[in-house]
Amino acid sequence: MNSMKKRWLSLYVENQDGVLSKISGLFSGKSYNIDSLTVGTTEDPTISRMTIATVSDDETFEQIKKQLNRLVEVIKVIDFTNVFVRMKEIMYIKVLKCSSEDKVECFQIAETFKAKVIDYGKDSLLLEFVQTATKNDAVVKLLKEEFRTIEVVRGGSVGIESISMMER
Repeated sequence: MNSMKKRWLSLYVENQDGVLSKISGLFSGKSYNIDSLTVGTTEDPTISRMTIATVSDDETFEQIKKQLNRLVEVIKVIDFTNVFVRMKEIMYIKVLKCSSEDKVECFQIAETFKAKVIDYGKDSLLLEFVQTATKNDAVVKLLKEEFRTIEVVRGGSVGIESISMMER
């Protein structure tokens, strides 16, 4: 059976105008969805590294990898799906319309989830989380249940192959 599952790719690409557009265009042109995409320069300023998350079956995923490898600007495609990687996502959550009790609870939640309170106002807090996407999903769910108004911004996951055999 060819089941749908979360897949991760890391790409080394030439750091030049239009590369991000070309790669995202490949996905949209074939009706593949991108769950998360992050990109940044590497230790070599002429090369960028992308981390892409998608959900697909085995056959479709193989097609995606082949099509990415055909692009001139793509230097290397690494499949992170079944590899030990270190992967984190940055996320900011603004909790609005807080009472004093709400703020106390926010500080406790921040401590529990190893988050930082990075800004503070009369009736709001801004929390910063750097953890796995799965843990961030759990935090969002919890905060949506606990507080009336939250605002969420997520940066997408970045990953690198693990040196030891530790998982995501």
